[in-house]
Amino acid sequence: MNTKEKILEVAIRLFNERGFGNVSIQDIANELAVNRRNIAYHYNSKDDLLQAIATEMWAKLDTERQKRRDFPSFENLTNETKMYYAFQQQYTFIFNDLHVIKHPLLATKFRELCLQTIKDNEASIAFAIKLGNMKPEPFRGAYSNLCLAIWVLALFWGFQQVIREVNKKDEGPKVIWSLILPHFTEKGIASFKAFFGREFYESIGEPFEVDLGHAFF
Repeated sequence: MNTKEKILEVAIRLFNERGFGNVSIQDIANELAVNRRNIAYHYNSKDDLLQAIATEMWAKLDTERQKRRDFPSFENLTNETKMYYAFQQQYTFIFNDLHVIKHPLLATKFRELCLQTIKDNEASIAFAIKLGNMKPEPFRGAYSNLCLAIWVLALFWGFQQVIREVNKKDEGPKVIWSLILPHFTEKGIASFKAFFGREFYESIGEPFEVDLGHAFF
């Protein structure tokens, strides 16, 4: 690992631990036990660091997403969701901070990524309808909203886990499937069980058991 790579590694770790706004170039120099000038030689500002980190992240994302662009399927949707969660762990400070996501160095690329992800979700649903695995849209806008909801759950899953103070790795995909499966045909449900397994199907979530006698009192 060369000097620039070491700086990026430490910067990402500190940003993830403390937040982008709470870490200075001097903090990174202290962590590396070097003079601040050693950092400035490679990265003169935090924006320079953010640009380098973002470039690294986009390259990894593009590589991973390209693997899943062969044809639209719910297998790909599941894999892409897991991919987003992995990147949220690796670059927590970006995905958990709207100020960073909206930073001029990131905002345009994030918007393009999000719009493409929603289109990919739409293609997956259209493909499932064509195969007879999903029912036709029950009412106007239902599936467009579903695609939007899937994207929101994928992109901001890590952020809501921080708020809820939980870290359940498999919960996100199951929540997404709980929104999709009610629209499946019997053929689709059978195909889902055959591919993901009956055990996964039966472990989508906890049963909804609410005592209405105590719910509002």
